[in-house]
Amino acid sequence: MNVEKTTNLVIYNTLTRKKEDFEPLHPPLVGMYVCGPTVYSDIHLGNCRTFISFDLIYRYLRHLGYKVRYVRNITDAGHLEGDRDEGDDKFAKKAKLEQLEPMEIVQKYTLGFHEVLSLFNTLPPSIEPTATGHIIEQIEMIKKILDAGFAYEVNGTVYFDVEKYSREHDYGTLTNRKLEDLMEGTRELDGQDEKKGRLDFALWIKAKPETLMQWPSPWGWGFPGWHIECSAMSTKYLGTTFDIHGGGMDLQATHHTNEIAQSQACNHTQPAKYWVHTNMLTVNGARMSKSAGNGFLPKELFTGNHPLLDRGYSPMTVRFFMAQSHYRSTLDFSNDALQAAEKGYKKLMESLSALDKVAPSHTSSVNIKELEQRCYAAMDDDFNSPMLIAHLFDGVRIVNSAVDKKETLTSEDLAALKKTMHTFIFEVLGLVDESRQVAGSNVIEGLMRLIIDIRQSARENKDWNTSDKIRDMLKEAGVEIKDTKEGVEWRL
Repeated sequence: MNVEKTTNLVIYNTLTRKKEDFEPLHPPLVGMYVCGPTVYSDIHLGNCRTFISFDLIYRYLRHLGYKVRYVRNITDAGHLEGDRDEGDDKFAKKAKLEQLEPMEIVQKYTLGFHEVLSLFNTLPPSIEPTATGHIIEQIEMIKKILDAGFAYEVNGTVYFDVEKYSREHDYGTLTNRKLEDLMEGTRELDGQDEKKGRLDFALWIKAKPETLMQWPSPWGWGFPGWHIECSAMSTKYLGTTFDIHGGGMDLQATHHTNEIAQSQACNHTQPAKYWVHTNMLTVNGARMSKSAGNGFLPKELFTGNHPLLDRGYSPMTVRFFMAQSHYRSTLDFSNDALQAAEKGYKKLMESLSALDKVAPSHTSSVNIKELEQRCYAAMDDDFNSPMLIAHLFDGVRIVNSAVDKKETLTSEDLAALKKTMHTFIFEVLGLVDESRQVAGSNVIEGLMRLIIDIRQSARENKDWNTSDKIRDMLKEAGVEIKDTKEGVEWRL
């Protein structure tokens, strides 16, 4: 695909609150920074939605011919329990509870994060920097902000001066809120608080003697605040201004707002041209959260080991389910919705197998070029994956009609249909055919032959109870068997 195709691509920019033509700063290179996980616990499904959504964006930009430098950070220091620079460091607290070194906690959950995203078939980023690996860059950035007059130091802690910054810049530009409104939503400082203003946030935090993770700095031993890491790492790898900055919408009001302020104060420019945010997850209409008891870990979703789940769902079923909703829309989890997505995903995969059975004709009764154009138009419209899927099911109907000889396709159009379906299903949506993936395994094939032989022996001995039990247990495990004249067939 040619880069010229991107003249049609529009992206919704949170900063301007409208769709804008996508015009990279340095084509064909695109710089994209996505706020990664805080690795002190298992990744939750809300995180997964964000990273799967940006995987879709990453895949499509690459398909269009761009060279994308995708940076996704790992937060492994500086994230306190409270949003007001108070409480314990999450990593240190977890380390004390489990009697481990903090970096053991980081390693454990970073590996778990990668494992989960691998199951969802997400592509790895170009660069995955860590906060602890960029302490020097964060200190240097804080020094520049201090020199510019937008920060102050109190007893070894450095705070960003929001009110002073707001005299020259619009602090609430990302959320379209005025400083006065933001102040109203923040509690008054008590006499013991070191900060000058209620909205001021820590760039560097003085360490207590017992703090497990601390580094030397011009202001004494301490550790960086949560927000400064992303500003420092995005600047290092993508420059002072880059193309796309992304994350979940929950990061807009605080983390991303503070990122913009830090970067503007240090680099005298907006850090990103386009701000892109994914929406939240709900469960049966209620917001997903641990406190409500309706939050899922990916492994619970895969196994079905959760009170709200009827059964488990495969990673590709979940990925397909997520793609059925636009990344800016709320996504509601329910058993009915997941089961419907599972059926849709299977139909999509089955249509690809059916394509191989279609015999070419001398003429075509359908316009395959138009189908391809509609698929591109959907993705060009702010990565509209639900509309893309709707068009792909138009392709499924064409395939089924061609198999039934109700539609005809020339060899050229048949090849074009195969290319369109494969490109958007596998390359863009990032799906894989799980039935072929598992069926191709020698171990699984061998086990299934053994089980089918045992069932066949039971049938020959008229042991219908055993035969039916094997069939029913396989069905519960997600394996369907079918008795045909040619023998027994099975599939996921």
